[in-house]
Amino acid sequence: MKQLFLLFLFFSSFIVSSQEKYPKDYFRNPLDIPTVLAGTFGELRSNHFHSGVDIKTQGREGLKIYAAADGYVSRIKVAQYGFGKALYITHPNGYTTVYAHISKYADKIQKYVKSVQYKKEKYATGNLFFKSDKFPVKKGELIAYTGDTGSSGGPHLHYEIRSTKTENIINPLLFGLKPKDSKPPTFQSLKVYTLNNSSRINNQKKNFILTLKNTEKGKYLADRISASGIIGFGVSVFDRLNEAPNKNGIFSLEMLVNGKQFYYHDVETFSFSESKFINLHIDYKHYKKYKRRYQKTYKETKNKLSTYENLINNGRINIKNGLNYTIEIIAKDYNGNSSSIKIPIVGKESNTIFSKSKDSTNYKIIAKNFQKFTKEDITVAFPKNTFYNDLFLNFKVENGVAKIHTPTIPLNKSFTLTFNVSKYSEEEKQQLYIANLEYPKYPRYQYTRKKDSTFYTTTKTLGTYSLVSDKHKPKINILYFKNNQWISKRKTIKVKISDIGSGIKNYRATIDGKWILMEFNHKKGVLTYNFSDKKLLGSKHIFKIVVSDNVGNTNTLSTTFFKKQVN
Repeated sequence: MKQLFLLFLFFSSFIVSSQEKYPKDYFRNPLDIPTVLAGTFGELRSNHFHSGVDIKTQGREGLKIYAAADGYVSRIKVAQYGFGKALYITHPNGYTTVYAHISKYADKIQKYVKSVQYKKEKYATGNLFFKSDKFPVKKGELIAYTGDTGSSGGPHLHYEIRSTKTENIINPLLFGLKPKDSKPPTFQSLKVYTLNNSSRINNQKKNFILTLKNTEKGKYLADRISASGIIGFGVSVFDRLNEAPNKNGIFSLEMLVNGKQFYYHDVETFSFSESKFINLHIDYKHYKKYKRRYQKTYKETKNKLSTYENLINNGRINIKNGLNYTIEIIAKDYNGNSSSIKIPIVGKESNTIFSKSKDSTNYKIIAKNFQKFTKEDITVAFPKNTFYNDLFLNFKVENGVAKIHTPTIPLNKSFTLTFNVSKYSEEEKQQLYIANLEYPKYPRYQYTRKKDSTFYTTTKTLGTYSLVSDKHKPKINILYFKNNQWISKRKTIKVKISDIGSGIKNYRATIDGKWILMEFNHKKGVLTYNFSDKKLLGSKHIFKIVVSDNVGNTNTLSTTFFKKQVN
């Protein structure tokens, strides 16, 4: 009971100190609907931690977004992927708020952004930076409308708070954003690991997934195990809020060994540069194989995340013969709702000898060195510290297909993969690209740089790669009207485009020979032009669109339409 009371005091004091560090009443809710989250800060994502909160917009686009506080629009970026349309406001208190996946900006900002797009004749603007006198805003002022642009999985607002000085991102809940949450996290699974050659679990040199029993709300009990040597644990865990069924991330994870804290991390703040270490924080191999993420309650040596606190032996537990242990793993959400697993362990040495199979590969990787290997017409080059640890690399080439180990090992840097293409004709080279063959039926285009006799790409993913030929032109279909049709009542032109090979690289659309802005919803494959952008002269017009894929196959569609100008 005393230990539980001390734990309560620890967590309560943490919350109080965090709240004192950040102003709770300075920022308002960026939306005027109740806050329900589709994603939490620090949530586990592919190759990164989630850098903000995703606020649900009731499945709708076009809700008003308001400036969270006084300040000025310091940056705008329009991109096809990532944040899509994003807006940044710098505030005088040392923070910057970020609003992403926007459908459109408030009128004066929207007018400026479109002027840039038409001047560049590009949808993507790149980063547009502004001084404080260009777009000053007041707290509660309309700045944009919610949407589904960029790499969004559905309509929502991605909202961030960053330190203006360091660019570190900080959990927006620490500033007073309050979704309703009275539900404790849910443990899905528990895994135990042998962490050196002499470690044993249940008399075996292997990792185990342990059975969990949910004894009461938020309380779990694992099967008793015997162990010896250095071991560690990992958990698959999520949290749900009151008004949403989706699975969110947790706020903190802690491990006690016989009541003593050995491991703790939380998602108060982190930097973008350290986000890649998520692949050392989780059981990356298990995730790549089975698509389930286990958060380790021990820290890998090369893991430079700043979110860990007060670790003992980096969370690694030395189980000694004849002693009994109770491990407790505690997950909490931001509101302090908690769940815990208890794991009973008996220390028992094993006399079983396991011989480690000798790796016969010739490709030894020394992580701190640059290494380059060539087989047949394919070369792989690994810069220094591409790998976190030394290893034997499995590198094979069969029928032009390069098998570079397996994608279950995380990389710190990108490596270069080069194909000698001197045996191909110029026409064949034009249609070739480098593809990832993780799913052989669906080759995935890798950005391919072409020289006279070599093609190369850079990637942070091991696996299977090959040259693939793409002879197919993209497809183009006008939606909702036909050639020589009157469309006076239509507000938009919509075009569906697709490509079955290397993928669409770019498109260019014109009306009467002048460039027009078509926004591409890549999830639906639909381009949209809004007639409100430009006033048309006369009633007869020619719409033309040219679409190219990543190897240069091009398709062109031209159609005539008639439209009376509506004043």
